[in-house]
Parts: sequence; C-alpha cells; structure tokens
Amino acid sequence: MSTHDKVNILMVDDQPAKLLSYEVILGELGENLIKAHSGREALEHLLKNDIAVVLMDVSMPELDGFELAEMIRQHPRFKKTAIIFISAVHLTDLDRLKGYQRGAVDYLSVPIIPELLRAKVSVFADLHRKAGQLEKLNGELRRLSGRLITMQDQERRRIARELHDGLGQELVAVKLLLHRILEPNFEESKAEAAHEAATLIDQGIQQIRSMSHLLHPPLLDEVGLLSALRWYVEGFAQRTGIETSVEVNPVDFPRLTPDVETAVFRIVQESLSNVFRHSQARTAQITLRVQDRQVVAKVRDDGCGITESVAEQRPGSVGIGIAGMSQRVKEFGGDLRLAHAHPGTIVEILIPCDAPSLQPARAMA
Repeated sequence: MSTHDKVNILMVDDQPAKLLSYEVILGELGENLIKAHSGREALEHLLKNDIAVVLMDVSMPELDGFELAEMIRQHPRFKKTAIIFISAVHLTDLDRLKGYQRGAVDYLSVPIIPELLRAKVSVFADLHRKAGQLEKLNGELRRLSGRLITMQDQERRRIARELHDGLGQELVAVKLLLHRILEPNFEESKAEAAHEAATLIDQGIQQIRSMSHLLHPPLLDEVGLLSALRWYVEGFAQRTGIETSVEVNPVDFPRLTPDVETAVFRIVQESLSNVFRHSQARTAQITLRVQDRQVVAKVRDDGCGITESVAEQRPGSVGIGIAGMSQRVKEFGGDLRLAHAHPGTIVEILIPCDAPSLQPARAMA
C-alpha cells in the first residue's frame, strides 16, 4: 500500500440528500466514498470491503447508529475501525457518552462545518493507511527474516561441507601418513612420506586462507577497499568465467572509514553474486568514485536484466540479497538504486561521506 493508495470511507444515512452533501464535502480528500442508505446495507459493505472510516447518522429507522456501531464493534475485524457519529437530534452529553461507549472516535452535531469534517476524516483515513503500510512492512520483514535464517543455515552447511570434504580429508590423509611413518616395519622413504604430508598440510592451509579471505578479506583492513575489490574481482572472474573489471575515480582512491569500506565491499560482493546466479551475463563492470561528498559504487552487467517490480524494489519482489544491500546503505543514510541497462542491470549505491571521513590512501607494502 503506497502513500497514494486510496482508502474506503463508508457514509451511512437514510436521507439521500445528506449522503450527497457528505460526498461533496469529502470529495476533496480523493478517497473511495461508499454510500449506504441503511444500517443493514452498511453491514454488507463492511463485510465486502476494507473500511477505514465509518461516517454515520445516529437517527435511522430499523437499525439506528448506536445499534449499528455496537454490531460493528462486536466483529473482531472491525474493532479498530474509526466510527464518527453525526446527529441533529441526539445532542445531549448523555447521547455523546452513549456514542463513545458504543466505540465512536468522534461525535459531531449538525450543522456540519465542512473543513472540520474533512480534517477529522482525513486524520483517521491516514492512520488507517499507515497501519496498512506497517502491516505490509511487518509481513515483508517476517518473510525476509525467514529467508535470512534459511540462507544462514545453508551457508553453515556449505562451510561444514567444505571443511569436511576438503580440509577434513587432507588431515585424515596426513594422519595416516604419520602413522605409517611411525610403524617399525615402514620400508618406504620417510623423507618422501614426510614431504607428501607437508604438501597435504600446505593444501589445507591454503583452503583455510581462501575461506578466511572470502569471509573477510584481510586486504580490506590492511590496504583498503580498492585493493580488496581488485583481489575479489580477479578471483570472481576466474571462478565464474565472467569478464569483470574495476574502474576508479580518482586513480589514487582515498581510504574511507572501516565501516563504509566494509559496507561497499559487501554490497559489491553481493551484486556480483547476483550477476553470477541470475543474470546469465558475460561481462560485469564495477565503477567506484568519490563525488560531491558521496561514495558512489556501481555494478553493471550485460545479462538478462530485472523486472520492473524489482527495479522499483516493491515489497515482496526483492530477495534477501537486495534487501540486505538496501539496509546496509540506509544505515549510512545512503541510497540503493536498481535500473535496466539495456541489456543487463545497474546496481548503484550512494553513501554520504564527509571530508573528515576520507583518509589518505596508504601505499601497499
């Protein structure tokens, strides 16, 4: 539900002339106005539609406003629906008290002041709209949280599998070699067996280093974002076969604060992961620049592109990856933009970065 989505306002009165006057007064609000000429007709509309505000006359035949309000409040779905009474007859304090006891949020007397009625209805319509937006956002948050938990579990399983099938098997092989060397009747060259064991240990160390670097590249802390990105992009191109390049402006790209460098690196990493998994691209290009007190990072590919709903980041259309990137950027007061590249996709992030947070680049040792 966007901020421009209309909500339904139900107007209940047995006199058509009054309904027409309410329609004229509330027409400026731009909401959906629904008319009901009796209490029973009003109940039918309530059951069929999501009603934000009920504007009703107190004095109606068969089912008066007080009785109708009591019936509405008894239904769990309508416990929070705003009810505004209007009356030209029941104007005593006891009448007002009775209206509030039946669940009214306001009680107006005739003659109606148009500006006042519009203002009151507008407030409750906006509250209903925002409540709907919040409910949708909470639903989206629950969905994304569930997917995040699933992805975390999948990542743990992947790491466990890598440790078991790679490092675990090599350590088992080293253990067997060492046991053989220690056997009294071992007839082979102990030097060759020791060399083989050392080779397996070196392979295990390399696997640990690779996993550690992918989880958090030490280059990011030691020499900065640009070096870490170039290292990651080189490995990404080798692993995937996607021709990938990095361009920077200025050439002597400055150091940023650690939090910003980590955020930019992770977002580029996630973007390239999406390129590999979804885009069917042959090339990808990363551009990085500092402009107008902003760090701007852009990832562009020549793949199949994205849908309009994903480009607009509509709730329910983006996955945990894009949602995570958006959240990272928002933590720094920045912006994540998705666009069609014709062909391909452009992912662009802009993060405010004041001059004091830009640190001189350090030369790589």
